[in-house]
Amino acid sequence: MNLFREAKRLNLKYLGIILVLLLIMADIGYSRRQFLSVGTAPPGGAFFVVGSAIAQVVNDNLGDLSWQVSAEATKGTQENIRRLRNSELDFALANAAISYFAVRGQGAWKEKYPVRVIMTLAPNVAFFITRKSSNIKKIIDLKGKRAVVGPAGAGFEYFLKPILQAHGVSYQDFTPLHNTQLGSVDMLADGSAKAAFLGGAVPTASIVQASASQDIFFIPFDEEAKKQLFENYPFFSPATIPANTYRNQLQPFDGMNVGSMHLVTSADVDEKKVHHFTRILYEHRHQVAKKHPAGKAINPKNIVRNTGTPFHPGAIRYYMDIGIWPKDQ
Repeated sequence: MNLFREAKRLNLKYLGIILVLLLIMADIGYSRRQFLSVGTAPPGGAFFVVGSAIAQVVNDNLGDLSWQVSAEATKGTQENIRRLRNSELDFALANAAISYFAVRGQGAWKEKYPVRVIMTLAPNVAFFITRKSSNIKKIIDLKGKRAVVGPAGAGFEYFLKPILQAHGVSYQDFTPLHNTQLGSVDMLADGSAKAAFLGGAVPTASIVQASASQDIFFIPFDEEAKKQLFENYPFFSPATIPANTYRNQLQPFDGMNVGSMHLVTSADVDEKKVHHFTRILYEHRHQVAKKHPAGKAINPKNIVRNTGTPFHPGAIRYYMDIGIWPKDQ
């Protein structure tokens, strides 16, 4: 009888140890396979390429984690933010200007969305271009003209409306047209649009194409308007395009980052999961840069840059662990 009780006691002890180990493994992602999705944007743009690179690099460097990470093409930032809130995506790329208004429930957002940043990525350097033969030399000259303001539903208005307002222009002052970036270049070429707002990671494919096929003029931002925008919105920042980046661009162009690409998640995503994801991506950031130049933005100074949307605690903890989290942030 004593032997029976001792055997029963030992079995219960080992069963308890096994249960504890299983709980620990489940807590940090080492048990059953978890399928994690990274929302990007439609194929053809930097979001799709960079998001796909991030998903692949993390998936290729999981170590003992039982994850399967894959990228998913979406309609872009606005869809990504909504699907993160609904737990239909785990991570996503977004434009910092759109996230800024979504987390505050402002603009077209009817409620506050729980967006949290994992890391700030490449700047989105955008501006209006026109043909040199046009009489448009300043943004205020857009009044009465036809100008492309981005694809319908892409959310360009979140950063474009403040830019126009700072220059004394509104959407009511000109005829806003919607098209893709490459479609906008065609509209400039055939004269159906007098100007187009284009941009992204530098060099931007659409601007390369426009400058290669047409004599293009970069419409400058007013210095006082830029100063006002930098003071009012943390997602705006200076961005200079070096001379000779585009054909016939003989001088540097003082452009503007109108909202960096950033990697985001939802506030309720597990802190350990975000910590692991952040660590893997940061430790293997050079692999992302090999797949797209925008990957170079995954560097110690840039990824913790504040654009007005809170960072996720899991990301903050990792950045504090490696000593790059700003003390004043």
